[in-house]
Formats: sequence, structure tokens, C-alpha cells
Amino acid sequence: MSDVRKKLPIGIEDFEKMYYDDFYYIDKTGLIKELMENWAEVNLFTRPRRFGKSLNMSMLKKFFEMGTDKSIFEGLEITKEKQLCEEYMGQFPVISVSMKEMNAGSYEMACKMAVQVISGEARRFQYLLESKKLTDYDKDAYRNLLKTDMDEAILCSSLKLLSELLCKHHGKKVILLIDEYDVPLAKAFHQGYYEQMVLFVRNMFGQALKTNENLQMAVLTGCMRISKESIFTGLNNLKVLSIADVRFDEYFGFTDQEVRDLLSYYGLSHKYQEIKDWYDGYQFGNVEVYCPWDVLNYCDLLRAAPEAQPQNYWSNTSSNEVVKRFIEQSDNGRTRLEIEHLVAGEVIHKTIHQELTYQDMYQSIENLWSVLFTTGYLTQRGRVKGDEFQLAIPNMEIRKIFTTQIMEYFKEGVRKNGKLLQEFTKALQHGNAEEVEKQFGAYLKKTISIRDIFVKRQLKENFYHEILLGILGFQDQWAVFSNRESGDGYSDILVEIEDEELGIIIEVKYAQNGDLEAGCADALAQIEQKSYEEVLYQDGMEKILKYGIACYKKRCKVVLDEKNSNYRG
Repeated sequence: MSDVRKKLPIGIEDFEKMYYDDFYYIDKTGLIKELMENWAEVNLFTRPRRFGKSLNMSMLKKFFEMGTDKSIFEGLEITKEKQLCEEYMGQFPVISVSMKEMNAGSYEMACKMAVQVISGEARRFQYLLESKKLTDYDKDAYRNLLKTDMDEAILCSSLKLLSELLCKHHGKKVILLIDEYDVPLAKAFHQGYYEQMVLFVRNMFGQALKTNENLQMAVLTGCMRISKESIFTGLNNLKVLSIADVRFDEYFGFTDQEVRDLLSYYGLSHKYQEIKDWYDGYQFGNVEVYCPWDVLNYCDLLRAAPEAQPQNYWSNTSSNEVVKRFIEQSDNGRTRLEIEHLVAGEVIHKTIHQELTYQDMYQSIENLWSVLFTTGYLTQRGRVKGDEFQLAIPNMEIRKIFTTQIMEYFKEGVRKNGKLLQEFTKALQHGNAEEVEKQFGAYLKKTISIRDIFVKRQLKENFYHEILLGILGFQDQWAVFSNRESGDGYSDILVEIEDEELGIIIEVKYAQNGDLEAGCADALAQIEQKSYEEVLYQDGMEKILKYGIACYKKRCKVVLDEKNSNYRG
């Protein structure tokens, strides 16, 4: 690959750095035009993590801020709007703060981190100390914003005070940018000081956004749309632009054409369909978008390793706690069925409540649906009718998160039910195919099945394969191998019980048409054709049991090859 190509901007959230360090930039400056033509005094954009919120906020800062280098916008879409650029570009003092690093174990530490954020931003404006338009009293107030031991009262009024001083010095109202406004609330909820943090954020935002005559416009971003009654009380100038809103729908995430252009630029167009299957599928408003974080990371990997397979990049940036909580609700029969439909690639109709508090999130299964939607684990399909949404899993990466959590939940159930585990493994060890079938069927009825529509046959077989491994993994005295090279191929599952010199071969087939008998016959025939038993004999196993297992949805058939299951010699 030629070195003259621009660098991939993985994790780059500084708009100016994009330009000066020659990173590939997908032009989202159209956001500025739409914002200025349709703006409210306070604008809140809610999008899932890793969809370009911070980079867009950096772009807004560079566009509006006085003294900005206008050359960094040359050739971009916004420069076609000559009148708008003359009126707004480089015309405002801008306060820009990010709350994403306020990850503290206590309220006291969270306040100290907030002080660092505010004082760090305030230091950018030290020219205020020389201002002839500010009084000595004003300058003393400004000095308080520079202190690292700022008290809580000053901290709560800091954004309002700083905007007042900047407006007084410049004679122009201020633009306020607050990135990831809800991160401190999320951390506080998980660490046990949520009520204190709600009061703090409400006080700070109330002063900065509601009673601030020095404010020209504010833009906030976050993942969750926190209930207005929780932190935006009395804020009548707030416009919320969520993932369901058709306004600004193409400015967060990559559109299909943008991905095609990027792949063409880096010579990766042949990977388009794979990238689409794994990282596309989110619908914001009326536009289908890809997750930028995934696309950029996978393209970077492909440039170094052209045969590399897609990986879970977005899912690895979070604990995926909400999916875990959701799967744990699957003891409810209706919820289990709905999860199965989602994993199968189908659509579920649900009422979504986009305004929640963190305390509400896990209080009911209805609220969990809403959280899954707003945080990007589910997306809408088609048009929205009021609060009624058609929900689906966006793509293969998110589906993998669901299936992983399903398997983890299943394994936890296996661990807790020692009696069923003992009965299954005892039957398997003693060649009792009828009992193995009975117990395996019981397991299948208890778990969430991964069904037909979304995946190929091989992936369906993998699900049942993983179920069996999840069960056998709790037998500490057994050596269990998956896809081990054996004979002329790779067997699904091999088990060695050394004390008894017993080897077990299990071949799993998905009965595409529901013919379980035929599926078992195919499985046993493959065991013989590939001579899977050879490696077991080499390891000293004297008795070999060969099982063919066929599955279809939640039904299974287990057949022991009695003719060819034997002691050697």
C-alpha cells in the first residue's frame, strides 16, 4: 500500500489534528449548516458511543471559535455556504468541555475531576487577566476558576461565570459545547452516588443553560437522553435530537456511500459486503449508517493483514452490561421468545421510552428495551409511529454480543443445576444415547435458541456445538477438545476420560429440513469417513464411543454408532 495515502483516523477526536496530520476525514461539516438553520438555544444530540460525537464537537469548536485557522475547512462542504461562513465562522468565544473522563469511585473524587476539567478549559482564556473591559472583581472571580481547590458552589456556577466574563470581554455571546454530558451520571449510578451527582449536574446545567443571558447557543452530546425532570428541570429552550430524529441523521456514523469511498481509497472495495454485514445496519432517523469505530479499525487491520476476519471492536469498548441484564430476563417466556426472534434476524414491535433516568434503566423489562435501543444494541427498522418502534439487531457484531451473553447465561445455569449435568455426562459416558438425547433436549428447552433466518447452516451448528461444550466444560476430570485435527479432518468434539481409557467422538449436524434421523446418519458417516478416532487411539484410549447428534430448533436426536463404537482389537 502506498505511503502517500492519508492515515486512518483511529481514535482521533481533534478536528484540527485531522487536517494538520493528514488523516482521512469523512466530511460531516454539513452538520454546521443544518444546525445554524434549525438551531435551538440548547441542542442535545444523543447517539451510541463511538459514532463520532466528540469529533463533531471538535469540528464545531474550530468553526465558531474566534481566531480559528479557517484554512482547515478549505474544500469541505460548509465552505460552499459563503454567507453562513461570513456570519458565523470564527465569530464567537467558545467554551468546550468534555465530561467523558469523569470516572470516579466517589462523589468527592468526581468533583475533583470536574474541577480539573473546568480549570483546564479556563486556562485557555488567561488573556482575561489583562482585559480592560473586566473589573478587578471580575478578574478575581476568573482566578477562582483557575484554582485546583475550587469549592463546589463555584464549580456549579463555573460555566455561567466563564461565559459571562468572555461575553463581557469580547462583546459577543458565547457558544458552549459539552461533550458526553451523561458520563458522570452513568459512573455515579454504578458507584452509588447517583443522587449527589444528579443534583450537581442539575445545578451546573441550570445556571449555564437556563438562566444565562450570555449564551448564544449550547450543544451537548451523550448516549442517553436523561429525563428532563432529572437534570433539565425548567429548561424550556432544549431541543433533543435523538437517534430516532430525522434531523441530522447522516452526520453521526458513516453512510453507505462514505464507506464505499473509503474502501475504494484504501484498495479494500472487495471487503465491502463483509464490512456491511458486520458493521452496518444502524438506522438513525431515515438513514442507515455504519459504526465508524468498527470500519476504521477493521480497515486498519486489513491493510496489515489482508486475510484478517472481522472482529468485535465496538463491543470491546464496553462491559455490555445492559445485554447481560436483558438476557437474564429470559426466564420470562415471552421475553425469551422475543430474544430468539431478534437473534434470528427478525423484527420486534415495542414501545420505547427515550427519556429515562439511570435509576429507571434496569427497573423493568420495558425500560431495558428502551436502553438497548438508545445505546445501539438494537436499532429501528422502517418508520416510527409515535413511541412504537420496530426493533432489530443491527449487524453481525452486535448479534455476536447477544449470542455470547446467551452462552454465558446458559453456562451459569448448567453450573447451578448439578443434578442435570451429572445425569447427562453419566449417560454420555455409558453409551446411553436415549438418555443423552433426553437430557440434551432438556438443556435446549432451557436456553435461548439461535434460529434460522440470520445465519448460515454452519453457524447454526456452531450454536449447538457451543451448548455441548458449555455442558462438558464443567467436567473437570475430562479432557474436552473442540475442532481438533484428527484423522483426515477436524472433529467437532473429542472427549478423553483418561482413568477409564475412554474416548468419545461427537459430531453435530443441523437438520436444515427437520429430518433428525438423516442428520444423525450424516454425522456418523462423517466420523467414519474422516477416521476421527485415530487421534484418540494415539492418546491411549482403548474404548471409543461415537455419537451423531442432529438438531433442529429446540429438538434433537442422538444416535450411538454401536457397530463402530468399540474396544480396539
